Amino acid sequence: MNGHKAKKSFGQNFLVDQNIIADIVRAIRPEPDDNMVEIGPGLGALTRPLLKQLNKLHVVEIDRDIIARLKTDYPQDKIVIHEGDALKFDFATLGTPLRIVGNLPYNISSPLLFHFADYAARIADMHFMLQNEVVERMVAEPSTPEYGRLSVMLQYRFHMEKLIDVPPQSFRPAPKVDSAIVRMIPIPADKIVVQDETLFAKVVLSAFGQRRKTLRNTLKSYLAESDFVQLGIDSQLRAENLGVAEFAGIANRLSGQNVAVQELNGL
Repeated sequence: MNGHKAKKSFGQNFLVDQNIIADIVRAIRPEPDDNMVEIGPGLGALTRPLLKQLNKLHVVEIDRDIIARLKTDYPQDKIVIHEGDALKFDFATLGTPLRIVGNLPYNISSPLLFHFADYAARIADMHFMLQNEVVERMVAEPSTPEYGRLSVMLQYRFHMEKLIDVPPQSFRPAPKVDSAIVRMIPIPADKIVVQDETLFAKVVLSAFGQRRKTLRNTLKSYLAESDFVQLGIDSQLRAENLGVAEFAGIANRLSGQNVAVQELNGL
């Protein structure tokens, strides 16, 4: 640990298993000219092997003690340190295409994933260490217990794949949960079928707001029974039974209706 005490406020658990680290770097496959940024480099478990293969690495770190280490432990012509909170960082400043990697703080992993989604058009791929439970939700198929709002909201923007299981003993201090590595590759903008992302998010939130209720109940403020019929969706199903395409279809239908109303109001 080199004298650094993990800070609970930053959700710090440091990866120390060299075999797992090697597996992660192999999965990332860094090339010398890659435009790569690491979120929360910590004690350098990934930073060191990545820098051996990259000409330059950007890092985003909030812990001032670790920032001081980064400034002394690494060649400053190869590492670019961005001090601050990754949740507030403007990734558009780093150019394109961007590759993002990191052991994400588990206490803010979902907000971070949604933050990265805002930059999807600028990103080539992302490789993250996350709580295994979160990864299972991200890649879940419809009609499974893990499938939910997070699954839908990320799957419409990214192709995702769980790559590596990481047990608690791979870290110091050992977390109380299992971890996993996930790969996320943005879906090209012209392949995304959602017309109004804000409306899509509202529909998904409403549908999963009360998981045990049927769509007829959870989406009653959006859809009449005739809408379900025209969409080819059984209103007696629950949110967990619909795929991303069905949610996109609902949002796009509502978007079309809204446009029609706005046009009428404008006459």
